[in-house]
Amino acid sequence: MTWLTDLGATSPVVAAPMAGGPTTPALVLAAAGAGSLGFLGGGYLTADALNDQVTRVCAGTGLYGVNLFAPNPVPVDRGAYAAYRNLIRAEAERYHVELPAEPIEDDDAWRDKVDLLVQHPAPVVWFTFWIPDGGALAALRGVGSLLMQTVTSVGEARQSAEAGVDALAVQGSAAGGHSGTLTPDRVPAELPLTELVGQVRSAVDLPLLGAGGLASAEDVAAVLAAGADAAAVGTLLLLADESGASAALRAGLLDHARETAVMRAWTGRPARGLRNAFSDSYDASAPSGYPALHHLTRPLRRAAAAAADPERVNLWAGTGFRAARPGPAAEILADLA
Repeated sequence: MTWLTDLGATSPVVAAPMAGGPTTPALVLAAAGAGSLGFLGGGYLTADALNDQVTRVCAGTGLYGVNLFAPNPVPVDRGAYAAYRNLIRAEAERYHVELPAEPIEDDDAWRDKVDLLVQHPAPVVWFTFWIPDGGALAALRGVGSLLMQTVTSVGEARQSAEAGVDALAVQGSAAGGHSGTLTPDRVPAELPLTELVGQVRSAVDLPLLGAGGLASAEDVAAVLAAGADAAAVGTLLLLADESGASAALRAGLLDHARETAVMRAWTGRPARGLRNAFSDSYDASAPSGYPALHHLTRPLRRAAAAAADPERVNLWAGTGFRAARPGPAAEILADLA
């Protein structure tokens, strides 16, 4: 874990970024206090909101990173969008919210966030969804940031290494939340994380972070033995005291009768979460289309979360969710290490 040690970490367990609210500055600071590298989830935030979070973390530690969604749009078919909007309209009406009539296609304020991190450098910048262009990589490396790319296959690992990133986050199919695949029209193959890490280790000579479905210290040790320099956990931190997970998500995680599945129903991009009434009813009808479907379902998700309704909000979680428990994040991370 030389690269982590160089950053000041003493633990090989990393607190993964969870965009949309679960990862908070308090969670990242708690991870740093335990000797772990924690990542802010920059996805969905404005540059100003991300700046606020970075400022809060920097005031307490220099051991942190930032994850960004690099643009890899999947334009939605307008007819399919209209049909899906009409199909789920009754769910929105339940909460008296209006769904966007037209698709919203944006880049998650990508350039503004890159500019922010050039002005206020982070020790590590982690990219998900796409490999940034050479100009963005050069600008961030020029201010001293270590650059890490999410990959889900050997091919993506080689492509990222050729682009010049410094490290790879190898994401297995058991991971909660969005798949970081570079080809979101196809769901990545279901391989054990240890096998995928071993394949990538044989193919590229870069530091590796293994992520996806880790539920115990034994799981972490197995990923390290397979060739990773560190292991990332997200789902196991969702119930932590410092987590910003909604009451609906917390309730879903505590319902161990649930199962996870990879679904497009919420955002039009493959993502693993807990099955619920919405995903069971609509996933088979959901078209590909990110970020249009993310924006389409967002009003419903917000309303359901506010009502603590776990059946009509995305419950992102990995396969190891039953091992998640409440408590201080520092204790959870220490147990895993």
